[in-house]
Amino acid sequence: MIGNKYLQSLFEYPDEDTGLNQLLELLKSKDTAFLDSLYEPVDIDLCNEFELKYLTKISPLIDYYLQIFGMEVPNWLRDERLTFSKPYYHSKRISDFEKLKLQYESPSPFRAKNVYYDLKGIERV
Repeated sequence: MIGNKYLQSLFEYPDEDTGLNQLLELLKSKDTAFLDSLYEPVDIDLCNEFELKYLTKISPLIDYYLQIFGMEVPNWLRDERLTFSKPYYHSKRISDFEKLKLQYESPSPFRAKNVYYDLKGIERV
């Protein structure tokens, strides 16, 4: 169980892309209740495999936006267990050249987690 009501509800969306859009909306709008909830630690030991995978996908997005806002990044977001051993690309339908370009251009929170998003593309999802 993720333990954060906002992240849990986003995880439970039937469509992952819609959940990602909702997450980005909460971040970009600087939703105070959502941002405050991120400072309550998530007990990663209580998460199942699917929840860990989801948290690994979203943790660099949250980390990135918190840095942009000049806010402290909670320690649980940078837990080493929230890292993919093989690169994860969103979207899956990109060329090898685009994958290489994403790896090169991505901010450090994404590279640290081995998660790569085309930030312009994800906003249009």
